[in-house]
Amino acid sequence: MRKVLSLLALCVLVSACGRMRDDLTEAPEPIGNFLMGYNITVANDPTKGPFSRDVTNEEWKAAVEGAIQNRLGRYDGDAWFHVAVGVQGYVVAMPGIPLIYSPKSVLVIGVTFIEDATQSKLNEEPIQMTVFEPCCTPILGSGLTRSREEQIDGLAFNAARAIERYMREHADQFGGVPEVLEDDPTIIEGTVSLETPAEDPQEPSTDS
Repeated sequence: MRKVLSLLALCVLVSACGRMRDDLTEAPEPIGNFLMGYNITVANDPTKGPFSRDVTNEEWKAAVEGAIQNRLGRYDGDAWFHVAVGVQGYVVAMPGIPLIYSPKSVLVIGVTFIEDATQSKLNEEPIQMTVFEPCCTPILGSGLTRSREEQIDGLAFNAARAIERYMREHADQFGGVPEVLEDDPTIIEGTVSLETPAEDPQEPSTDS
């Protein structure tokens, strides 16, 4: 029995340390005519949830802008669109106690798209998105398996993924054809409460 439990624990640890990383060196399929113009992230003292490590405004700005540039900067359409992101809240999980308490890292953002040719917003109100780290199991939170910098990087990476997914699902706004994508439990359109650290990205309360 002990050998079985040890093997299970090892499998969980290996799985928890894995990453969902797609290849950003390849040219992506176009999203209509999208060509990224300004890439702006603002973090004005976003809400920090309980049991979270500290992250400065400058760190969030650099991480999110960098992730968006790496992902959306690959598109080479012929119409400029600007992407503005506001970091609204986060939990960068501290180490918990496996099997008892294992908080998940989460990032809440608001996204606005602006068409350069008309200088008009494609959405009057920011699109609310919540992302979890695409790395960890329900048993081991990332606070046990990843450094603070890796957690920030993982959340920023998934935030950029969330924005790209939204754009594909609403590609008609960028002169393309909308796509139907499979659900991703680490990405939610809407927000979650940061009052209680999220333990299961499958069961958030959204207000989208």
